[in-house]
Amino acid sequence: MADQTHVLFVEDDDVIREATQLALERDGFVVTAMPDGLSGLDAFRADRPDIALLDVMVPGLDGVSLCRRIRDESTVPVIMLSARADSIDVVLGLEAGADDYVTKPFDGAVLVARIRAVLRRFGHAGGGDRTEEAAPVGGVLAFGDLEVDTEGMEVRRAGQPVALTPTEMRLLLEFSSAPGTVLSRDKLLERVWDYGWGGDTRVVDVHVQRLRTKIGQDRIETVRGFGYKLKA
Repeated sequence: MADQTHVLFVEDDDVIREATQLALERDGFVVTAMPDGLSGLDAFRADRPDIALLDVMVPGLDGVSLCRRIRDESTVPVIMLSARADSIDVVLGLEAGADDYVTKPFDGAVLVARIRAVLRRFGHAGGGDRTEEAAPVGGVLAFGDLEVDTEGMEVRRAGQPVALTPTEMRLLLEFSSAPGTVLSRDKLLERVWDYGWGGDTRVVDVHVQRLRTKIGQDRIETVRGFGYKLKA
């Protein structure tokens, strides 16, 4: 059982929490389910799960604040759950460090697919099996004062290390593999978020902005109507 993927699920609605926990466990996940943000934070620190599912509107410590606390301590993948697709909570959750979000009410199969997509990006397989990702080919790539070690998975800016989440690192690797080439939001969703279906491009936009704050605001250029490109 030790090799199974451990999910922390924070949801205050008893029906949703219990039904979702059962569905995830049927798919082979080990689930720790908590009804509020404070107990969720305690469970995170005690268990160190492989992934966290956080409802935005939970008592004690809301999901966005909980995501920030988790991100201060770990790069573990986080998926936010929001009741409204057009809610500002979606953007706030992503800005807090979440890797993806799912809108409620959600289909169980869709949630599992999104969890597995995130886990694949982080080097895990959903339902408990772990898998190795292919190591990127390259070496140390330099773009001005920015250095990207594609083998050591390290980034430096002006000689100083830059701490990136795995999603931010994968996004930067996509840009650095084709500097000067415009990458559309849809292409980035496919390559970085592993979406085989249409996704919300706000996920890309927020992560690009987060990446800019770490590697330099002018390093990634917006090409209006097309996407983004890394300045060579």
